[in-house]
Order: sequence, then C-alpha cells, then structure tokens
Amino acid sequence: MRILLTGGTGLIGQALCRHWQRQGHELWVWSRNPQQVPALCSGAQGIARLEALDGRPPVDAVVNLAGAPIASHRWTAARRDLLWRSRVDLTRTLVDWMGRQTTVPPVLISGSATGWYGDGGEQWLSEDSMPGRTDFGSRLCMAWEQEAERARQSGARVVLLRTAPVLAPHAGVLARLLPPFRLGLGGTLGNGRQWMPWIHIEDQVALIDHLLHSDTCSGPYNACAPQAVRNAEFTRILARTLGRPALLPVPAWALRLALGEMSVLVLGGQRLVPQRAREAGFSWRHPELPAALGQLLAPP
Repeated sequence: MRILLTGGTGLIGQALCRHWQRQGHELWVWSRNPQQVPALCSGAQGIARLEALDGRPPVDAVVNLAGAPIASHRWTAARRDLLWRSRVDLTRTLVDWMGRQTTVPPVLISGSATGWYGDGGEQWLSEDSMPGRTDFGSRLCMAWEQEAERARQSGARVVLLRTAPVLAPHAGVLARLLPPFRLGLGGTLGNGRQWMPWIHIEDQVALIDHLLHSDTCSGPYNACAPQAVRNAEFTRILARTLGRPALLPVPAWALRLALGEMSVLVLGGQRLVPQRAREAGFSWRHPELPAALGQLLAPP
C-alpha cells in the first residue's frame, strides 16, 4: 500500500512507520521538516507540501496524526491558537487535498482523543456517549473530528481514533511520570478517584493497522485498553512496578493554580469502554495495566 501520514515523526507515527515498513508498504510523511523524516520514520519519504504527491500513483490510505502536544504548555490564547491550527486547520487542508485527487484515497484514519468526552465522572463512556463540550479540549476534538468527517463527501471511509494516553518506554506520559516516581516522589493527582484511560503503544499500532485493513470499520473508535483504572490505582501500580513508594499526592488546588483550565486533563477523566474495537474483532496484547507496565519497564 501507498500510505500518507501526518504526525509521522511523533510517538505513534514513528511506531507505525516501523510496523508498516516491515510489512513492505510505501510511506510518505507530510512534515514541516521533511529532511528529518527518513531518519525518524524508518526510511519513509518526507514531503513539505501535499502537492508533491500530485501526478504520482494514487495514495491508498491517509493516516492523520498531526497535532502540537496538548499538555506541554498552559492553554494561553496563543497556545490554543496553535493547538487549533495544528489539528483543525491542518485536517481541513488535508481533506481538501484528498477531495481534489482524481482518485480519492479510499480511507482516512484521523486522530482525536479521549478528551472528546470531557470529564465523564463515573459514567461508562462508549463511542455512543455524548461529547463533553464544556472545556477547550473537548471542543477542540469535536472540531477536529468534524473536519475529518468531510472526507466522506468525497467517498472516503473515515475512521476517528479517540486515543487515550499512550504508554511507551521512552516517550509520552511515562516519560513525564518516571523521573519523579523513580525518585520516590510520585503520588496521586487530586483525590485520585478520576478515571485514567490508557493504551500500550503496541496495541495502539495494532489497532490502527486493524482498522486500516477492515473495510467495514468507520466512525469513532475508543483507542484504549479494556481495563479501566483510577488515578490512585495507576499510581499504586506504577510505583510497585518501579519498587518505589508513592507518598506525595499533588492537591487539586495546586494543579488548578499551576495549569489553569488545562488541569481538566489530570483532574478530570473518562471511564472508557473500547466497545467498537471489541465489536470489530480487535484483540489486545496488553489489556491489563500491571502486565503492560511490567513489559514496558523491564530491563532491556
């Protein structure tokens, strides 16, 4: 297959490139720094403009994972604008380009996030649940998905991937958590009762690959492990896996003071069910958190 990716130099994108290169697919990555793509993306070819693909053989699939990191800075007006442009505006440009092709790519797999649901409290949340709507993260995901959905008008199959925090050994959420936890300085966030969806990087890649090759799959999919855990349980399991105590909780007021509206990402949560992935016949390699963390943190 000829596959076009955005966000190919990110955590998930690099893992997908490794997986698909082993399968022999031809990969193109739309990037602001196309010269870095071959080294970062397992030999994929980088392009700075989508028009570089015009006149070439048609693309068989588009995988849209681009987006500036949502949790690395406070949500100032400037940061919100960057987050919006890197997701919503970029997806609009991508879908417009797809619609102009003589042969429209048959499938678009487009990123979203579990933040689409906002803070779900104690509700079980499947793909049929309502969006959060109230916080910026939820509104951002809704607009992001709406832009991707426009590709249906051109005849593409559209898959929306509502991705939970991805667990990987040297990047993502674990890269932020491991330094304090290894020093014994970890702890619960707020009261620790908020639900924390998660997914192992291998399952994230396998799910995207499964959805790519399943012609009947379309619409939203919760990309998360089937085992739901609260923040307190996540904290306890991570500390136990590292053999360290976790005795320093961070109070909710301090997080709200430090993070502003962005504190919803750590004080809110989603009790997610990957209902549609199950119905699609997907099988998780790492369905439970203790074994997933044990595998990720095991010595090489």
